[in-house]
Amino acid sequence: MKTCRSSSDRVIAGVCGGLAEQAGWSPQRLRVVWVVATIFTAFAGVIVYLALWFLMPKAPAQFEPAPLQPWRH
Repeated sequence: MKTCRSSSDRVIAGVCGGLAEQAGWSPQRLRVVWVVATIFTAFAGVIVYLALWFLMPKAPAQFEPAPLQPWRH
């Protein structure tokens, strides 16, 4: 499975949501780890996030069929 930016669980660009889906973590946990790591690495996490935003493809939109409505013709 290819790592993609999340289209459903996103705050800014869906990078943390996509990485969390791939790793099997909750997105909130990954965001907290990302912020803490960014603070302790002199804000290198911001550069990595921007690079991943550019490099990771966006997840394809999930198709949801319209509900059947027998009362409409």
